Amino acid sequence: MLFHGAITALVTPFRNNEIDEDAYRKLIDDQIAAGIHGLVPCGSTGESATMSHAEHERAVAICVDQVKGRVPVLAGSGSNNTAEAIALTKSAKQAGADGALLITPYYNKPTQEGLYQHYAAVARAVDIPMVLYNVPGRTGCNMLPPVIARLARDFSNIIGVKEATGNLAQGSEVIQACPEGFLVLSGDDFTALPLMSIGGAGVISVSSNIIPDKVAAMCDAFERGDMKEAVRIHYECYALHKAMFFETNPVPVKQALAMMGRMAGDVRLPLCAMSEANEAKLRDVLRKYGLVK
Repeated sequence: MLFHGAITALVTPFRNNEIDEDAYRKLIDDQIAAGIHGLVPCGSTGESATMSHAEHERAVAICVDQVKGRVPVLAGSGSNNTAEAIALTKSAKQAGADGALLITPYYNKPTQEGLYQHYAAVARAVDIPMVLYNVPGRTGCNMLPPVIARLARDFSNIIGVKEATGNLAQGSEVIQACPEGFLVLSGDDFTALPLMSIGGAGVISVSSNIIPDKVAAMCDAFERGDMKEAVRIHYECYALHKAMFFETNPVPVKQALAMMGRMAGDVRLPLCAMSEANEAKLRDVLRKYGLVK
């Protein structure tokens, strides 16, 4: 499997409203050193929605350059504008990404047929492995299992889906409906192990920005058949997974990285700094994990 196990949805470090390239490259190296299995630049956690096209392309290019083939790079390239999604996916391929992650069109609220036609257009236009990204909580639309299965059958370059519905019943239906070998990746740290236990291939993780070793170890334990150890790590990390959603992602994870001295915690409007109360709660959780003093 090209994409499996623990895949980090990378934050994009900003300083003075610009990409902090040094912090970004250091984050990537730290992830790989900790045993992570893949990286996603410019996803939701990477604040792609507030990046210019030039910044988006630069962030993907930096990631590919810094990785140097050590792990697969699955570049976020989705949009609610099909032509824009095609352009960003072409750019990701040109930069050397191993695959593209494409969110369902947000705000437009397309029908199921509209979703099929959107992805079909991108798949026809760009020959690169593609992972669909279904996250109704952010987009306002839920891509249902029959459409995912139809796309998986009709296009050989559509190789998987990031299922961020939090609904294990829907995850089961996707796995059952799709061809053998189609990758179903959890889009939520909470459901990573449960989804893997019913046939999922891994997780695109927020928490692994700060605990890549733990998330990778859980996936490694599962893949070698050590379910007891995988379950132990799942529960060990559970409170931290919850803390990453004290406020809208990626505000807490960037604040955590700032508290750990890894980068500035800057986010772009309309996201803003955490409330003092939630920041205090977050620091308490990080202390319990030994991540800050």
